[in-house]
Amino acid sequence: MVSRSCANFLDLASWDLLDFPQTQRALPRVMTVPGIISELDGGYSDGSSDVNSSSSSRERKIIVANMLPLQAKRDTETGQWCFSWDEDSLLLQLRDGFSSDTEFVYIGSLNADIGMSEQEEVSHKLLLDFNCVPTFLPKEMQEKFYLGFCKHHLWPLFHYMLPMFPDHGDRFDRRLWQAYVSANKIFSDRVMEVINPEEDYVWIHDYHLMVLPTFLRKRFNRIKLGFFLHSPFPSSEIYRTLPVRDDLLRGLLNCDLIGFHTFDYARHFLSCCSRMLGLDYESKRGHIGLDYFGRTVFIKILPVGIHMGRLESVLNLPSTAAKMKEIQEQFKGKKLILGVDDMDIFKGISLKLIAMERLFETYWHMRGKLVLIQIVNPARATGKDVEEAKRETYSTVKRINERYGSAGYQPVILIDRLVPRYEKTAYYAMADCCLVNAVRDGMNLVPYKYIICRQGTPGMDKAMGISHDSPRTSMLVVSEFIGCSPSLSGAIRVNPWDVDAVAEAVNLALTMGETEKRLRHEKHYYYVSTHDVGYWAKSFMQDLERACREHYNKRCWGIGFGLSFRVLSLSPSFRKLSIDHIVSTYRTTQRRAIFLDYDGTLVPESSIIKTPNAEVLSVLKSLCGDPKNTVFVVSGRGWESLSDWLSPCENLGIAAEHGYFIRWSSKKEWETCYSSAEAEWKTMVEPVMRSYMDATDGSTIEFKESALVWHHQEADPDFGACQAKELLDHLESVLANEPVVVKRGQHIVEVKPQGVSKGLAVEKVVHRMVEDGNPPDMVMCIGDDRSDEDMFESILNTVTNPDLPMPPEIFACTVGRKPSKAKYFLDDVSDVLKLLGGLAAASSSSKPEDQQQSSSLHTQVAFESII
Repeated sequence: MVSRSCANFLDLASWDLLDFPQTQRALPRVMTVPGIISELDGGYSDGSSDVNSSSSSRERKIIVANMLPLQAKRDTETGQWCFSWDEDSLLLQLRDGFSSDTEFVYIGSLNADIGMSEQEEVSHKLLLDFNCVPTFLPKEMQEKFYLGFCKHHLWPLFHYMLPMFPDHGDRFDRRLWQAYVSANKIFSDRVMEVINPEEDYVWIHDYHLMVLPTFLRKRFNRIKLGFFLHSPFPSSEIYRTLPVRDDLLRGLLNCDLIGFHTFDYARHFLSCCSRMLGLDYESKRGHIGLDYFGRTVFIKILPVGIHMGRLESVLNLPSTAAKMKEIQEQFKGKKLILGVDDMDIFKGISLKLIAMERLFETYWHMRGKLVLIQIVNPARATGKDVEEAKRETYSTVKRINERYGSAGYQPVILIDRLVPRYEKTAYYAMADCCLVNAVRDGMNLVPYKYIICRQGTPGMDKAMGISHDSPRTSMLVVSEFIGCSPSLSGAIRVNPWDVDAVAEAVNLALTMGETEKRLRHEKHYYYVSTHDVGYWAKSFMQDLERACREHYNKRCWGIGFGLSFRVLSLSPSFRKLSIDHIVSTYRTTQRRAIFLDYDGTLVPESSIIKTPNAEVLSVLKSLCGDPKNTVFVVSGRGWESLSDWLSPCENLGIAAEHGYFIRWSSKKEWETCYSSAEAEWKTMVEPVMRSYMDATDGSTIEFKESALVWHHQEADPDFGACQAKELLDHLESVLANEPVVVKRGQHIVEVKPQGVSKGLAVEKVVHRMVEDGNPPDMVMCIGDDRSDEDMFESILNTVTNPDLPMPPEIFACTVGRKPSKAKYFLDDVSDVLKLLGGLAAASSSSKPEDQQQSSSLHTQVAFESII
């Protein structure tokens, strides 16, 4: 049954399903669609007369995110909207990674409710003053899109929270999903208004816009598109519970580059692609790549950094130094532990407080000497979960202070208000230890900020009376479940759920020797200072440029409906095999060699019934009946099955088990190039394969006369692939001195004699025809899988065969539009049969005298071959 998520949502914003108004085109197009895109891709063109052709030599990046890096407020006197840059926005800070010549265009929503009558004026102002293009979502859509699907579905799921019960999360609501798709559609419309698809790079940020790449790729097949996920990506066991899981995966795969903070997040994404879409990945010269319909989708793993200059400028403020002196005096003689967290259920504030309570219980000498400063940032979301977390935080703080506090001493100080930047920076600089205890967090920058503040600046040192060469120290206790944890190798990593271990880690951090603290700090400072936000942005864009280099070296086709849309990218010479084209060549040739795969070519791969139907047998008999034809079925199946199924075709040649067995017709004997005595290697291979089969649930062994094959298609994808790699290494070691080859294919590991392949079987047949004095002047080969690529390569090499009096006409054809060594393709088995039927009809319409002459020649050749 087809999932409802596969419905065509591409034009959802115009449907009656959602009573939302369409995006009004308030902006003129400032860039255009180059004609080459439309000609090659069938790209989007609205036919509007206001599309002006223009181009720019200035490098341009289009940054798309849910929110623009702007602050908006209405002037109370004039009533006009006033806008300014949000200096804290990552989208604004990433510009530091590029030269001043780089132009940035921002597309996103505003954190203000702009009335319909004001939207056109505001759009014009933002484009002129800030190079920003606002997306105005209707209020109802905004609520369902952001507060609904993003915050109540995606955000909890990506942080490993499942709606097991109605009281613990919202169940999937398709109306919210439709609003999510509609909002992404509006974002794509705004991108269309400003993009020059031949020159511009588009960088999409975070989970709010995961299907946006599909809309953009549909409009421009060769768009240069990158995506960075700022949240965690959950394991496949969690992600697969999402009803629209495939649509979101395909959306990301329509990008050229997908970025993640950690390898764990990337690994989870790759596992989902493997388990749900059947895609494999490999490392290509240090870059992880997914082959997706001829396109290589690259994976980028690099955590985001901080803006060094912004933080250091705050450290140099007089107000920061004054606050530092105040903190120093207020907590004189005490160790300070700092926590800075948002008020939500994933930051682990309650677990942190319980760990501190356990610390005071276990390490009683710390009482009166240790203070936790817990700064709580305003909650980004609302709901009963946030209220419950806040209520528990306050009650725990009260309990700890009552139990372990005294006159003039509070073990825990909770700051639950909007803390000015200078004040927060002062706490960073004065804290002896920073404790980040989140149970799940995409990329927490608090440890990075803490390290930079502890390093200080010359201006801060002067204000505080500190010598510039005085040693700097910092100690970090971080959860192993946050994105920055892998990059902070000198931090003490903890499991936030193990409160005893957290308490022990804090005690260790405070009692550690000064020399070791200094070494850890130096290591962290070097990493954070060299991997700032500018480095992150520049590195991402360099990889995106690398990923897009091959865009114009291939032809592109858009395939699939709705959110299943994807682009097939193939060689420019790759085209569909026309029946008229091949029949015209077929009629003019006198000796033809035809090679056909079986499964997936003559019989559908998905069919349970593997025997050929009447149509297949009829076409093969007609082709074999033409004395000008030498027709072979070349398959990996066993000779017994093939000879039984194809017995009605007496003149049909069969190459079974990839050419290990060859028979020229039903009246001839089977030939083989190896004797059973040469198969002693099987006694070495079978016990090794059996051990892996026993250890890998779902795997099987296929026994052939020519080969042994270990299948793991039914096994767990990750474990099966891991075991296959290990088995390959094991067998190569065991069989190092044996005349066999070990190959790993799609879900298989195969051991077979050297010199056995479909390609060699084809060469053998062509060579026999040349020896018999009947070199082919036309060779056609049709197949659908990896093993058939050997056939394609072999017949393409026949062009340079010196034994041939003249190069034959070559037709190498794969079944399905996919990357191949073949020059032609047919869509499916039915297309193959139509083609073969056309050739058979051409044979039937040949002149009787030609048939008689060819028949006599064929009889003579057959007689000579028997002799």
